[in-house]
Order: sequence, then C-alpha cells, then structure tokens
Amino acid sequence: MRHRQVLLHRIPGFVLKGHRFEVPLDHANPTGETLTIYAREVMYPDNEGKNLPWILYFQGGPGFESPRPGGPGGWMKRALRDHRVLLLDQRGTGMSTPVTADGLVRRGSPKEQASYLTHFRADSIVDDAELIRKTLIGESGRWSILGQSFGGFCALRYMSQAPDSLSAVFITGGIPPLELTADDVYRATFHRVREQNSLFFDRYPDAQELSDSIADRLAASPVTLPNGDALTPRRFQQLGISFGSSDGFEQIYYLLERAMMNPPDLSLSFLRAVEGCGSFDTNPLYAILHEAIYCQETASNWSAHRIRDEFPEFQYETGRPLRFTGEMVYPWMFEEYGQLAPIREAANILAARDDWPRLYDIQTLGKNSVPAAAVVYYDDMYVERPFSEESARKIPGLKLWITNQYEHNGLRADGERILDRLIAMVRGYA
Repeated sequence: MRHRQVLLHRIPGFVLKGHRFEVPLDHANPTGETLTIYAREVMYPDNEGKNLPWILYFQGGPGFESPRPGGPGGWMKRALRDHRVLLLDQRGTGMSTPVTADGLVRRGSPKEQASYLTHFRADSIVDDAELIRKTLIGESGRWSILGQSFGGFCALRYMSQAPDSLSAVFITGGIPPLELTADDVYRATFHRVREQNSLFFDRYPDAQELSDSIADRLAASPVTLPNGDALTPRRFQQLGISFGSSDGFEQIYYLLERAMMNPPDLSLSFLRAVEGCGSFDTNPLYAILHEAIYCQETASNWSAHRIRDEFPEFQYETGRPLRFTGEMVYPWMFEEYGQLAPIREAANILAARDDWPRLYDIQTLGKNSVPAAAVVYYDDMYVERPFSEESARKIPGLKLWITNQYEHNGLRADGERILDRLIAMVRGYA
C-alpha cells in the first residue's frame, strides 16, 4: 500500500502529522479502483520521537470526518498521556476521497452510483484501518481503538474481523444491535424520540405554541432557505435531531423563540440556523447509508419512513401539537434537499438491497479476549440502551459503564473523564 506523510504542523500543545494512504475501493479486488484515506497523527511535543502505543479514533456518523484538533482538551488530553492518536477520516469523508452528490452523478447510472456506495460501510472502513495498521506498526503490531457512536459499530466490526490486531477497545455510546433489523431499531428510536419531545415541552411550555405557529406558517405558504431549498413542516420537524445531546433542548428552544420576531416572516437568523442544524446535505453518506448500517442480509426498505406510520403523533397536521423527529432518514429528503436530489434513485436502490453482507461474527465475538470497555448512556436517544446491553452480554470481557449523567454527546461534553474511566476499567482499576 502506498503511504506518504504529507504535513507536519506544530500548534500550542500538539505536534500534528498528516498521512495519506492509497487503499482499494473494493478490498476483495485489490488491483481495482483506489481511494485515498487521510489520517492525522496527534502527539504531545514531549512525546515526539517516543515509540508510544497507538490509539485509532473512529468518528460517529456514518459519513463524518474525524475532529480537527485545536489544542489539548477533551478526550485527547487523556489519550495523549500514554498514546499517540490517529484521527481517521473514514472513506468518503474529510480529506479522504470524498463522496459528493456531483461526484456520484459523474460515475454514471443510479445503479453504478449505488454499487460504488456499497463500499462505504463499517466493513470497508475496518479493512482500511487494517491496511493502515500494518503500514504504520507492522503485520504483528497491535493498537487500541476508540469508537464514538457509529465508531462503536466500527469497533465491533473490528473485534469480529481482526481481534488479534487490537490491544484494547473503548466505545462511547455506540454498541450496535448484533442481529436486530432496521425496523427493530427505528421502532425503539421513535419511542425514545417521543419521550424526548415530552421532556422538551415540559421544560419549555411556550415551545409548543412557538412550534405550532412556525409549522402552520410553513404549511400556509412556501418558505425558502438561504441555500434555495424549501423549508417544509416535515423538514422543520427534523430539528429534533438535537434532542439527543445534553444541550439540545436549549439549542432548539432559543432557535424557536427568535423565529417569528416579525410575523408572519421567519427571521433570517432562524432560517440560517435551520439550514445548519442537519448535515444530511453536506455529508451525503450520512443520509445514504444511515439505515444500511443496520442491514445484514436484509433490506431497510426505508424503514424509518414505514415505522413512522405506527406513531401518528409525528405526522404533522394543522391543529395537532407538533412533534419533532430525530436523525431518521426518509425518502422525501431526496426530493426536498437540493444536494440529495441528484442521487435519489441510487438511494432507492440501496434501500431495496437485501443482500448486504453480515457485519458482525457472533461466534468470534462470543470468544472475545480483547480487553474492552464501553460507556452506555441510560437515556441515549440515538443508540437504544437495552439493545446495547443485549449485545454486550454476548461479548466476554466487554465491561459496561451505564450512566444517566451524560447523553449521546458525552465524549464531547466530558471526554477526558469518560476516557479516563474506560481506560481504568480495561486496566482493572475500575
């Protein structure tokens, strides 16, 4: 595999090295088309030149690049005490070969676009990581991995596929169901989102009137976002994606209260904020593969869209109290989001695919010997706690810390403390 170091930066507190790796698009066809994978090495200046163990970071998503370090703090402050960190831009994201709507259209027909996109799930991401590991530390070298949210799904795939490459595994809010279907997941998620709505409107009683007024205004006549997309009531409902973060209620309430300062017009600040609340258009993999991460030998068939019909309170109607939805993906998004519209047919093909390979090897996980620890958030809106607990019971040696002190963004909110405890758990000190 071709590898080159491309950048060396020094910022206060950090030494940063950029790496580019050339990997196969399809790891089953190593002589075919290739992708570039970018990863950023981070270390403390005092540790430069030391042969410290590696910890690889898998970002949440799917379809998001690794964080960009600005200075010591958060989980990296703890990790860098005794590791060097590798921040991986998963294939299709960040500085790696990107997936964009325009780029997909240039590949040809919707069928060709869909075929290309099948190579961007956790199995291919882990295949990339394995080639990178062998390049950086040798065939027999081991490293630790830290997976946040979808990154935890990648971690369990890694434990299924190449456990001998791992010295330790840390997971934050990201233990996936090993055998459940997308329908099982989204049915549970809608229940959780319904609970979050109740908590939100209890905390901010005037938010109901504000929300209903905005939705009714959107239904009455067209409103255009600054990027040219139409803002519809159902797109407005997607603001509920923020309800899974510890500060999400406040984000949305403060957004609502400034929306109609000059009725019936919606303020520009509100419209710009709504446009930036979701990442479905800027990170198309997030929309395209969101349901596929749960598919193993089954099709999603637009699971969230179908399951939503079981929860009529989420169907907007004038005169009915509005309820916000979560991070679920719907087929209408590939019409109303301008950046997604060109790849609508490819998304439909992927939603109908029923031969997705299995992601997790239950037998291998059942014989796990890799030291592992995970924090499971009791009230997590994105990753269903009972499903995480069920999966963990099937993996020997995976220690759980179940807490209601944090929500899904715990690693961002208090990463140093969380990672410190997970490391202590793996080492037998907690």
